[in-house]
Amino acid sequence: MVEPAPGPPSLIDGLGQWLGWTEAIALSASLNAAADAAMGAATPPTLEREFDRVRQALRRSIESDDASPQPARLRPLSAPVVADAGFAPHRQRYIALQQAMASAIAALRIQARAAVARLSPRLRRLAAVDAVMESMLAEREQLLLARLPTLLEAHFERLRRADADGAWIPGFRADMRQLAMAELQLRLQPVRGLIDTLSLR
Repeated sequence: MVEPAPGPPSLIDGLGQWLGWTEAIALSASLNAAADAAMGAATPPTLEREFDRVRQALRRSIESDDASPQPARLRPLSAPVVADAGFAPHRQRYIALQQAMASAIAALRIQARAAVARLSPRLRRLAAVDAVMESMLAEREQLLLARLPTLLEAHFERLRRADADGAWIPGFRADMRQLAMAELQLRLQPVRGLIDTLSLR
């Protein structure tokens, strides 16, 4: 008899591998105490517009450097690239994109928590839990996402070895954009969840 393949670990099991007892105490405390309501928090429609603005600005940064404050580091992916230049310019660009995503989305997440916290004591607890979870998981998330440029470099080298004439470069750029878009979607998920909570209250 063939044993069924084990399924993916549950969310609780996964968190148990990442969090120590000190983090568990902090999480428990946030569940048992409501955070103070934030003053001057954005209203749900305003927050939705800000979410769309940040998402679109970051998407444009991935596609080109139009919205970037550092155009030298975030050159358009459509700009000519010589295969012999190596991966270094791509690494620099991807890391700059990651930094832009982290900064903009962190500010947006604070606004979303503030908006949620204004609504009710129950939702103030949710906002407090989100703040604790962000602080506890931030280091682990950063370590995992920091591996993406290295994985992208391995892909770059595989393509270069397979086709030395440079015809692979447009395809590599498309893959890089796709990876950055996927990372953007991942980073936005906690904020999207908080905003959706506002519509379900």
